[in-house]
Amino acid sequence: MAIHLTADHAKESLHAHVAAKGAEIFEKYGPAIRFQDLRKILQDRACVRYPCELVFDGAPLHPGEFAYPAPNGERPEDGFTLYVHPIYMTQLADVPLLAMYQLVTVNYGEFASSDDAEIFAAHALGLQPEEGYERLCALADELGVAIDPGTGMGGGVMPLLSRPEDSLHPRKQFPCRAGACAGQA
Repeated sequence: MAIHLTADHAKESLHAHVAAKGAEIFEKYGPAIRFQDLRKILQDRACVRYPCELVFDGAPLHPGEFAYPAPNGERPEDGFTLYVHPIYMTQLADVPLLAMYQLVTVNYGEFASSDDAEIFAAHALGLQPEEGYERLCALADELGVAIDPGTGMGGGVMPLLSRPEDSLHPRKQFPCRAGACAGQA
């Protein structure tokens, strides 16, 4: 009898894969991944599939966005620039979490979800996913963008929530950018 694979099977498979890749990073670079370790991870093609440079620059970011891996060209092989909000320059111990959350886009592109990002970041840093998520929310809160609990919109330009129960914590719908998600103007 043929096995019928569904989108849920693919989603579960990707979750398992990102967890395993995150665990590999933790095993190789952990148990405490610091900013200088992050720089090494970004150069390690076993960890980060495509070239990726970290830059502290808020200009390319949308309001409420703590980081974004911008493609350097049309093809992933052209690499990415991981823009991190400059507010975190004084919090280098927190940058690995912000970066790991975004690196899922570099490694998996449009197939990655916010759940995949949480799983990858948590496993890479030896955290429980909910602990990683709560830390991300606290870091995102530092940006001070007002969140409308009714719409989940911050700054009027991008969706920041993916779970209704998290209405007080900024969280972009991943990997969407402003205007890129269904139903946005």
